[in-house]
Amino acid sequence: CAWLKYLFVIPLVFCLTITIPDVRRPGLGKWCYLAFVLSIAWIGIFSYFMVNWAEIIGNTIGIPSVVMGLTFLAAGTSVPDLLSSVIVARMGEGDMAVSSSIGSNIFDILVGLPLPWLIFTLWPSKPNEVVINARGIFIDIFILIGMLVAIVIIVHCQGWKMTRKLGFIMFFMYFVFLAQAISRAYMSDPCFGL
Repeated sequence: CAWLKYLFVIPLVFCLTITIPDVRRPGLGKWCYLAFVLSIAWIGIFSYFMVNWAEIIGNTIGIPSVVMGLTFLAAGTSVPDLLSSVIVARMGEGDMAVSSSIGSNIFDILVGLPLPWLIFTLWPSKPNEVVINARGIFIDIFILIGMLVAIVIIVHCQGWKMTRKLGFIMFFMYFVFLAQAISRAYMSDPCFGL
């Protein structure tokens, strides 16, 4: 199975190797800023394809885009956060793990969403605004606030310690969130998933 993974990853590694300078090599450290910008560009390119392919796969097998976004895309974009949180939590830095998750989500909401919208609206031949399908947005916001309050209360009840029980409770809360989001999407669109 390792060789299958290797064959699958070779095109990605090739593209990254020929376009991004390896600043770990002696004398190439001065190219670190270019390497950073090119890395961000590649992340954007990969994200574009990931979203399009997720939508195509969802449409092909009958999974609505809202479910694909809430599950597969959300999980796929959160894996780096998960890995960094696990690493720092194992180092005994629970505060850093939690702060990383919170900071990442705040960054996504306050920079990750508005920056593309700003670029889109500044483009000369585009409209001056981005229309968002905001049906039920207030319900989503109140559910988000409710989940945050519940998490703070649960963490407080656990003595501000990250325990196995806390992990199970948070997983349960995530599945409750998914269930209500999917059921609300179904109720608002009877042709949901067809």
